Amino acid sequence: MSNLNWGLRECGIFLLWATVAVALPAQTFTRLHSFKDTDGEFPAGTLAQATNGNLYGTTLSGGTKREGTAFQITTAGALTTLYAFAGTDGGNPYAGLVPGTNGKLYGTTTSGGGNNDGTVFRITTGGTLTPLHSFDGTDGAQPWAGLVQASNGKFYGATQDGGANGDGTVFSITTGGTLTKLYDFCTQGDTSCPDGYFPLAGLVQASDGNFYGTTLQGGHGCPIVGCGTVFKITPNGELTTLHRFSGPDGTNPLGTLVEGADGYLYGGTGSGGADGAGTIFKISPTGAFATLFNFNVANGQDPQGGVIQGTDGNFYGTTEYGGINDRGTVFQITPIGTLTTLHSFDGSDGADPSAGLVQDTDGNLYGTTYFGGAYRYGTVFSLSVGLGPFVKTNPTSGAVGATVNILGTNLTGSTSVTFNGTPATFTVKSKTLIITNLPAGATTGTVQVVTPGGTLSSNVNFQVLP
Repeated sequence: MSNLNWGLRECGIFLLWATVAVALPAQTFTRLHSFKDTDGEFPAGTLAQATNGNLYGTTLSGGTKREGTAFQITTAGALTTLYAFAGTDGGNPYAGLVPGTNGKLYGTTTSGGGNNDGTVFRITTGGTLTPLHSFDGTDGAQPWAGLVQASNGKFYGATQDGGANGDGTVFSITTGGTLTKLYDFCTQGDTSCPDGYFPLAGLVQASDGNFYGTTLQGGHGCPIVGCGTVFKITPNGELTTLHRFSGPDGTNPLGTLVEGADGYLYGGTGSGGADGAGTIFKISPTGAFATLFNFNVANGQDPQGGVIQGTDGNFYGTTEYGGINDRGTVFQITPIGTLTTLHSFDGSDGADPSAGLVQDTDGNLYGTTYFGGAYRYGTVFSLSVGLGPFVKTNPTSGAVGATVNILGTNLTGSTSVTFNGTPATFTVKSKTLIITNLPAGATTGTVQVVTPGGTLSSNVNFQVLP
């Protein structure tokens, strides 16, 4: 039986309070799409940019078969429903989709499959879905978290339920569907094993090759159920708890962590902190922890989508509640903790954003709201904050000779691709995609593409592996 359900989510599983806030000057905000039941309801996952330049996501419910959808949306707002889930092939996808290096998208569903415990699936940009694995409880159940593709080509993820102790697992899965359970979290309330339980957020692979994630509860930094943890886990399943939240430093961490340019992992907690409205924190791979910001209801509340680092070096995220209308915000926070509210939702433009943001290679931020919009079933939006175009690579690491996809905008006519200054041969496949191979002699650093419109740099350093 799930420890989370749709009713609890609306009633307060994440410790929600009524809020008010004052917004700072608005940026250029555009509501791109309002979901209207048949094309999906309640988009909860972070959007992903694919090699064709479009954005992809999921809705938790709705669609023609009522169990959620996978969709494509252009940056201009034209939405296409790619797939309607229906039980046996999975149902109710909470997390977003993840682009694989093969050009296909990968995701999870919280229910459905052969045992109704959720699935891992693959879907093409044209909408052909292939179920890869049905969880059966022993190997995990109800994966609310999304996936991450590691440098070894496998995908890694977590389930919030199931496993040997019933309270969540970490797993890896190949592109062909072979799943390996790597770790079983402890039983809820087991004070002899304070490594946490209910991992709701996805994992991130850091530059050291290890994965980092959070658990919603446990760790015993707080009485009874615990306030949650941050953990490190190796690709082989060796887990180390790095931090146990205690309340003043935050409670119930949510959202996938992100590795900053400084090597720290950044994330948010859904509640706790100095004012009880959640925090933004950073933590080193060895566990050195610092709270960067305490939300105080006036400037937002419950940043459960985590943060991303923009090309300007600042971090961007959403709060599910707070803002002028108590319907959530979009914010910017500097690496030293100075926060600016960029947008406060009012319901008509969306409400209660529970997912994180993605920065498209056009420089703009894109996201979803869980509620609101013209039909009150959620929205897709864009926000321009004055950041210019760039390129991103998939994967972000590899050995010499590895195939690298370079995503961007207006790449037609590009004349040069370099990896930290080392030139590479390449093929321009479309205006949004270049395919290249990591050249001999390349070192870790920025990828640059010279286009007719100027030189574009990658948003993160490409890491050259041995």
